[in-house]
Amino acid sequence: MKQLPKIALGAWAWGNDGTFGGSLSAGTLKPIFDAAMEHGLNLWDTAYAYGMGTSEKVLAGFLKDLPRDRYLVSDKFTPQCANGKPSAMADMIEMQLKLMELDRFDIYWIHNVWDAPHWTQELAKYFEGRDNVPLLGVSNHNLAEIRQADEILKAHGLKLSAVQNHYSLINRSSEDSGILDYCRENGIVFFSYMVLEQGALSGKYDTRHPMPAGSARAETYNPVLDKLEVLNEALKKLADKHGVGAAQIPVAWAIAKGTLPIIGVTKVSHVEDAAKAAAVVLTAEETAELEQLADSLQINAIRFWEKEMK
Repeated sequence: MKQLPKIALGAWAWGNDGTFGGSLSAGTLKPIFDAAMEHGLNLWDTAYAYGMGTSEKVLAGFLKDLPRDRYLVSDKFTPQCANGKPSAMADMIEMQLKLMELDRFDIYWIHNVWDAPHWTQELAKYFEGRDNVPLLGVSNHNLAEIRQADEILKAHGLKLSAVQNHYSLINRSSEDSGILDYCRENGIVFFSYMVLEQGALSGKYDTRHPMPAGSARAETYNPVLDKLEVLNEALKKLADKHGVGAAQIPVAWAIAKGTLPIIGVTKVSHVEDAAKAAAVVLTAEETAELEQLADSLQINAIRFWEKEMK
């Protein structure tokens, strides 16, 4: 397994499933992919559920002409997309590999907690005794569920190597619940997704410039843009101090917390921001001040597919 970069790039929006509004094509996404690879950001996070294979197909088209050791692919088993057969785990993994024209994944996840113990058992049975086992991870799990997944994998001679949860300045439930500590103590990489809250912490949106109407993220963040303005103002001041853009500070914060952020990229500027964010080092005092302000605003950023991690 190659060393992981400081930041992973998420292809959730590439599925064009309506979450982000608008429409993206392979033609508009290819320059984004090229810029990422030029910056050494070569870990791509996708899932069949992102547009029922759309995200995977687009990404596969960009990867197919590159040497396999140039990139890393993180993909997921989404229980709700399983075909209902006893062979559902193998069927999905092999379908995804065929879809992406790959012989292996570098990281493979149980996407959510729906019947997760069963699916973790199936995952373990599939990979037990195989060569080139990817890093195995679980997503959207609370601490008890993470411990359970770890035990299931250990019983098959495997290891839980990754946890992926929503984690940001306005959603620190994975920290408060002890998940980050558990990962640190057990050599598990914690992947933080939505560190920018789908753009809400980028400085781009405010009460005068709300998110595009009709998108799922607009329903969540537009009602609290007045509070987000306060936090974004603090992010901008800190960004000016470090000579970067406001969107780079929440990412740098997530790295400072010992996590590996997954940044959704739909513009070349998002890639450039990610590369700059990886170079920013926040002090403990700066990190604490951001957290105190964010906590004081009491913004509920738990999304419809999530729960409190406590």
